[in-house]
Amino acid sequence: MASNFEIAIDKNSDGFGLKLEGDFDATSAYELIHAIKKLPENTRKISIHTNGLKNIYPFGLNVFCRLMSSLNGQSAKIVFKGNNASRLTLGNACLTS
Repeated sequence: MASNFEIAIDKNSDGFGLKLEGDFDATSAYELIHAIKKLPENTRKISIHTNGLKNIYPFGLNVFCRLMSSLNGQSAKIVFKGNNASRLTLGNACLTS
């Protein structure tokens, strides 16, 4: 478990920004999905900022990918930003293939 993983949530003009910090493992994936599910259903956009991630573990990406399907359409609203955006987006790629 990545004990250094944190999510800061900020409301902005078009939705919410989630700033990720620390290591991303399987537990972090569960935490991120849970944080997204707690946001209001009518949220237009969810920006996930990845610059604060240090280590991204493959198993964490696999868990994240599997859990994305539980978002009931909210995944279409998610935009990944920052240095590690492509890694998390690739983890999300299994939903479209």
